[in-house]
Amino acid sequence: MKFRLAETKDMDQLIKMRWDFTNEYDESKSNESYEDFREECQVFLENAISGSDWYIWVAEENDRIVSHIYIELVQKVPRPGRVTRPFAYMTNVYTVPDYRSKGVGSKLLRSINSWIKERKYEFVIVWPSDEAIDYYKRNGYVHSTEPMEYFPS
Repeated sequence: MKFRLAETKDMDQLIKMRWDFTNEYDESKSNESYEDFREECQVFLENAISGSDWYIWVAEENDRIVSHIYIELVQKVPRPGRVTRPFAYMTNVYTVPDYRSKGVGSKLLRSINSWIKERKYEFVIVWPSDEAIDYYKRNGYVHSTEPMEYFPS
């Protein structure tokens, strides 16, 4: 198993995995146009992979991506008297069904945790599903109070 950052060559697999991930939890989306989604997702991935705000980590076995985690860096406004570091927003955490409960996702997450620590990012924030809470706890994450939200109407 290889853990690495995604490359342009991975886009087709990442697009299909995002489609599968969404449909696994919301079957009503299966009626949507895959081609429309593919086009939109491809633009996102091209920008993410070539840019400096997104880091897409993958677990790969025999040229097949079996797990991924997306990280977006959020820049903070500098404050006098301290070095300002970005924090990381984690999203789109997914492992294909055949590789679940085998430690693949945890190994990928530990790789990311080490990377975050090496780069001295301030913290990581993730909004887990109820089913994923134990996964994050096993990997050193703790619950925090809910953030406040505003939904414009």
